Amino acid sequence: MSSSTPWHHQIPPLLRRHALPFLLLPLLLLLVAALLFSPFAPNPFISSLGCVPDLAISFFLVPSSLISLPDRSFSPEVADTDIWSARRVVDWRPCVWWKNVSLPALPAKTNGYIRVDCYGGLNQMRRDFCDGIGIARILNATLILPKFEVAAYWNESSGFADVFDVDYFIQQTQGFVEVVKELPEEITSREPFRVDCSKRKGRFDYVEGVFPALLEHRYISLTPAMSQRRDRYPLYAKAALCQGCFSALRLNKALEAKGSELFKAIPKPFLTLHLRFEPDMVAYSKCDYPGLSSTSLDAIEAARGDRKPWIGDAARTWRNRGKCPLTPKETAFILQSLKIPTNTTIYLAAGDGLLEMEGFTSVYTNVYTKSSLLNSKDFHLMHGNTKAALDYYVSINSNAYIATYFGNMDKMVSAMRAVNVQHRTLALSRRAFANLTSLGLEGVELADALWKSHREDFVMGRGTALPDCFCESTL
Repeated sequence: MSSSTPWHHQIPPLLRRHALPFLLLPLLLLLVAALLFSPFAPNPFISSLGCVPDLAISFFLVPSSLISLPDRSFSPEVADTDIWSARRVVDWRPCVWWKNVSLPALPAKTNGYIRVDCYGGLNQMRRDFCDGIGIARILNATLILPKFEVAAYWNESSGFADVFDVDYFIQQTQGFVEVVKELPEEITSREPFRVDCSKRKGRFDYVEGVFPALLEHRYISLTPAMSQRRDRYPLYAKAALCQGCFSALRLNKALEAKGSELFKAIPKPFLTLHLRFEPDMVAYSKCDYPGLSSTSLDAIEAARGDRKPWIGDAARTWRNRGKCPLTPKETAFILQSLKIPTNTTIYLAAGDGLLEMEGFTSVYTNVYTKSSLLNSKDFHLMHGNTKAALDYYVSINSNAYIATYFGNMDKMVSAMRAVNVQHRTLALSRRAFANLTSLGLEGVELADALWKSHREDFVMGRGTALPDCFCESTL
């Protein structure tokens, strides 16, 4: 045969007839391998949350904080291993110095009485009261159970006993701090001397800043500082704070019964998701979301007041620092990246007025809320503290807990889950999502990077670190 004959004519007719399928075989094998070893490849096993597998797959979601996300998801219902299957290396446990330690006896004489003024939502008030326990002990003061002063936004004002079990608290704090329900008669008629430390700048020391006022007036009302010097607390004061906050505070019997009723109504097993994307939350963040619906944008604009969003380079820097709340659609994308099956039972722990929820529920369809599970009349009679208390109860008892914003509730829930040795607790990284999307990552490439980032955080116990009363434990 002539050497000038075209190469394809040199192939025998039979091979020539089947050459195209033969040449396509390597490409087909590569495609199959990509599907099998993709982080989103389905497998026949039930996930660690016990969800039923589904084999539907679709690809190429393009998420970005500034670009609209497509309506279709790329992930299968079940992946080979979800985030909870990663073996923890570091965990957080209650430190032995407050759980198993002999403390010095309380002094026989008190230096006076302290009432802690608590404002805001339930978990913010609980945080302030926990600080007050430590402050009372360091100043050798007697603690008066507080009245929770709630701002008009929360439409509620209630006392300590309306939320927590008073007798249990007093019993559990014996030997740590002196607690009384009422003031002695000689002080009852007197108004407390008010000491507001909430706006103090820099690191604040209560011995230097408050103790003289306590000695002079004998009865003070105190708003704790955000920047207090806990590093200067003696061990017995730190132990009082930790014991009071994480061993002595439990819901009163009525709220615990209602929480148990709600918990039993949720199909098991389930994941609790604390999702934050309310108008005031977005407005407070000073972040801009041009891809939202006009209804959502109007609601955010109405809540902004004088808090105008960052623009230009400042906006990009702010977002890359992790300061912008995740949208529901972004949250759904990250959960899929963590291989959380889309048929997972999810309890949504959230307040009223969440925006853009269809971006989440169009992907994760098995979602339950308080309003969908409780009697309609009972639900509408509940105030903010009661609803927050029910979310808290369900969150600390659920099979898994994920937070989109590590705020006051998430810190309390994560701490109590650590006390109860509940390991499946994770805070989604807004910083990682913003940084990766700013690099141009999208679709499967972005999902893979998010998986690696969150897996490392989960394995090493980062993101939900609780330094004050909890110590790192190597597993």
